Amino acid sequence: MAIPMATSMRHVKMTYHNKLLLGWYDRHHRDLPWRISPPMAARGQSADPYHVWLSEVMLQQTTVQAVKPYFQKFLARWPTVVDLANAPTEEVMAAWAGLGYYARARNLKKCAEAVAADHNGIFPDTEEALRALPGIGDYTSAAVAAIAFNRQAAVVDGNVERVITRLFAITDAMPGAKPLIKAKVAMITPKDRPGDFAQAMMDLGATICTPKRPACVLCPFNGECLALKLHDPEHFPVKAAKKAKPVRLGAAYIALDDQNRILLRKREDKGLLGGMTEVPTTEWTSRIDGDHTDASAPMAADWRACGVITHVFTHFELRLSVFRADNITANTSNHGWWEPLANLDAQALPTVMKKAITQAIPQAFTPEKG
Repeated sequence: MAIPMATSMRHVKMTYHNKLLLGWYDRHHRDLPWRISPPMAARGQSADPYHVWLSEVMLQQTTVQAVKPYFQKFLARWPTVVDLANAPTEEVMAAWAGLGYYARARNLKKCAEAVAADHNGIFPDTEEALRALPGIGDYTSAAVAAIAFNRQAAVVDGNVERVITRLFAITDAMPGAKPLIKAKVAMITPKDRPGDFAQAMMDLGATICTPKRPACVLCPFNGECLALKLHDPEHFPVKAAKKAKPVRLGAAYIALDDQNRILLRKREDKGLLGGMTEVPTTEWTSRIDGDHTDASAPMAADWRACGVITHVFTHFELRLSVFRADNITANTSNHGWWEPLANLDAQALPTVMKKAITQAIPQAFTPEKG
């Protein structure tokens, strides 16, 4: 069957603009600690799959600037995937603390163990084999396959979604438009340099095709961008109306013994904040409130109210009433342990717990503990 002339011409144009995009990337790529830049590749350097995978897992739901120090810290402590596989889970969780979405850290450890045990410490090089590893889904498998192994995989993150919805003026609302977006990315991803193409698309969305005031005049796709022709690039991507997040209530208890040590405990490995360290709290979840008074404190003491902290999770907002008690006789109540305040920075405390502790002990995470 003959290819329609309009379709054929658009393919030719997209091939041309892909070359423009790669040329733009060669000149304007971001220098990132996990990236092999075009000049580095020209010198014969190749991407390390461990670095690509680690950075992609960290970058999910997190900014590049936030990830950089975590990525460098992880590499310094665990230079290879086998090192990470052999690391104590508690140390990995503590090193991850602050990045959020803690299921990623648990899956990171499981994936490293699988690569070490089942693949002799070498990442598989296809999307299908990568997707079979723990915690690796469609996006990460495509990103690692393209960037680390130069496979012609369709890589779609938030930046790429924005570029594609504008380029093709996709009016379907998100997230329903995702399958169409991926199909478009697959259509235009070249056989030559697919890893650089994926990274170029990400950089384009991050630096040129930005959510507000995109620099369309500098964009290598501006000759083909349908949104630009419609004179309203900021209209894309079309977003469905947001639902109000439910508010959940609970309480957090900051217990200090006569040696100024704080009572901590470990959360169950499954569920929200699974495997992380916490102060005693009530049984709140994303669906139900917990007691937000001092009636459910872990032991009898002179509890005093220290105010309320708010923390926003993906699907709900949590408001914790914070209570503090001092000079408690040390014990291992609630399967916890007593930790010197000076050691708090080394604990696997998620941000919400750090907020609760700081509410009761303002100097807890500064050099002067107390």
